[in-house]
Amino acid sequence: MPQIFDTPGLHHIGLRCGDLSRSRHFYGTVLGFPILRPEPILIFQAGSAVIAMKGPEAASPTGDVFNPFRIGLDHLALACREEAELHRAAAALTAAGVDHTGVKSDASLGGRKYLAFKDPDRIAWEFYMIA
Repeated sequence: MPQIFDTPGLHHIGLRCGDLSRSRHFYGTVLGFPILRPEPILIFQAGSAVIAMKGPEAASPTGDVFNPFRIGLDHLALACREEAELHRAAAALTAAGVDHTGVKSDASLGGRKYLAFKDPDRIAWEFYMIA
């Protein structure tokens, strides 16, 4: 079977936190990671890795904390070089019977294009434009 994605690697990791300002202080001040964007999504750089962090959803239980025994993160994103590749990947996912969003624009990050889908465990993935 041919490889579905032509990707240079991971684009970013998206995580959820209980308190965005507390996380910004921890990652930016305590750990000293450069803050690339403080809000509405905290984005910081750890070496060559970019981490995007969102606060809790309204439906999150009060005091909820991460449990490493549960499946999943907020999402994982693979880098994509060209928009045409997003469309090709969307077609390949459709052909494979995998539900996806189609190619969308991320307004919170300057309109970059992406394609979102979930694995069989419902772990969210994105194929995300580098520029």
